[in-house]
Amino acid sequence: MQVVSVEVSDAVVAVRARTRSGEPAGCTKCGQLSEWCRSRYARRLVDVTLAGRPLRIDLSVRRLYCENTTCPRTTFAEQVPGLTVRYQRRTPRLQRLVEDIGVVLAGRGGSRMLRILNIRLSRVAVLSQLMRVSLPPLVTPRVLGVDDFALHGGTYGTLLVDATTRLPLTLWEGREAEQLGRWLREHPGVEVACRDGSLTYRQGITAGAPEAVQVSDRFHLWQGLSRRVQDIASAHRDCLPAALPPVSEDDRPSAEETTENAVASSRAGRHAQSLFEAVQALTRTGRSHSSVARELGLDRRTVGK
Repeated sequence: MQVVSVEVSDAVVAVRARTRSGEPAGCTKCGQLSEWCRSRYARRLVDVTLAGRPLRIDLSVRRLYCENTTCPRTTFAEQVPGLTVRYQRRTPRLQRLVEDIGVVLAGRGGSRMLRILNIRLSRVAVLSQLMRVSLPPLVTPRVLGVDDFALHGGTYGTLLVDATTRLPLTLWEGREAEQLGRWLREHPGVEVACRDGSLTYRQGITAGAPEAVQVSDRFHLWQGLSRRVQDIASAHRDCLPAALPPVSEDDRPSAEETTENAVASSRAGRHAQSLFEAVQALTRTGRSHSSVARELGLDRRTVGK
């Protein structure tokens, strides 16, 4: 590649370059080298910033004929390794930067971070690039977490999580035992399976990984314990007052004090108390309810109440 000129301004750094005519280029379909140039066209690329300024590369590339007679592609555009990618207006270095920031900060946060680096991309563009990132290869975890989640209404899905790294593995619609067992047979190696108390997941794990130890995670243990305590307390509600220590009449708070303390301890109670004091202070001056309601932005019936 030959650099023709470099223009530096306050807004952008523009580099004009062109590929050399005498060098062969490989066909993007079959890889056959060719020097038979058909035409040239200009590509405008964007790279990472240079000294805080956006870097634009105006590159003149060749379109060549493929000399392989069996290749279905008659012509192809040459690619510069490390600089150009097919159908891409960003350099691979800038593309990796956008993808890394998108993985860490997602759409809106990634767009703001790129704007700090003087790279203008919308949150939709960052999310679009994030969706194109290939997922890492699936590694069967030693400890697998299985749980369901609600999609909408009465429709549920199943989520599989690596309990060691807490990273999601896969998800699908429905919570059938057959589908879970099929996934476990296709991915052997699970030694411990964390699940809820449903019979469906127990049957699926037993069918797909019979040697795996089935346990309940901390959330479902606390959930089951709280439900059991609630059931016991509801069944023995009549016995609870007898277990309380006796309280004298002098120590027992009145119903009005209990209500006032409960109301005053909450944020809504404090707001209601401040409104009550403001209404009382204005009505003591002889003003009408309508006048007080207009000043405080309340309804007239609220002021009267």
